[in-house]
Amino acid sequence: MAQPAPRPQVLPEPEGGPWPAPGEWTYADYRRLPDDGRRYEVIRGYLYVSPAPSIIHQRVLSRLFSSLKRFVLDHRLGEVFFAPVDILLPDGIAEPVQPDLVVIRAGEEPGDDAQNFQGVPALVVEVLSPSTRRYDLGTKLGAYLEAGLPEVWFADPVASTIRVHALSEDRKRYVELSHGGRGESVTSRVLPGLRIAVSEIFPS
Repeated sequence: MAQPAPRPQVLPEPEGGPWPAPGEWTYADYRRLPDDGRRYEVIRGYLYVSPAPSIIHQRVLSRLFSSLKRFVLDHRLGEVFFAPVDILLPDGIAEPVQPDLVVIRAGEEPGDDAQNFQGVPALVVEVLSPSTRRYDLGTKLGAYLEAGLPEVWFADPVASTIRVHALSEDRKRYVELSHGGRGESVTSRVLPGLRIAVSEIFPS
């Protein structure tokens, strides 16, 4: 489980002043963090840190990226990015959050000189791992819901499944739109016509 980062003294002493107190982190503070291979995210002012992803995590991510990118580009629906990419959700909900994969709608893609994407993506994908599972399904999903993110996918290498969650009509919860294991496929509301065979993401 990803936890709020320990007290600032465990981090290298930064230039530009001490680390902020829990609940007071900003994107500017985040930008001062060391590039040490870990994933840092700031949700509602709290810093969260996750370890570097495992090999299976990377393999699943690569397969999903290939499938989504091909469909999105072929249909001119936007652009697909993979972590690390800083997503700044509105109203200080996250500064930033870093989904494993993110689909940005056509016309909203950041420019080449942008350091982040500010707004609400069309779709994000999280690859679950033992160390981040509770965080992804709890704190992080809660941030996506608060921001009104339309669709969230969870790929689970342990169960070899993909679950697609869509925002409810009243925008108060996520409902399961599609769920598949090996031999089955999953679909998307945000990307109509998309069908991904789960066996291609989790081959035997």
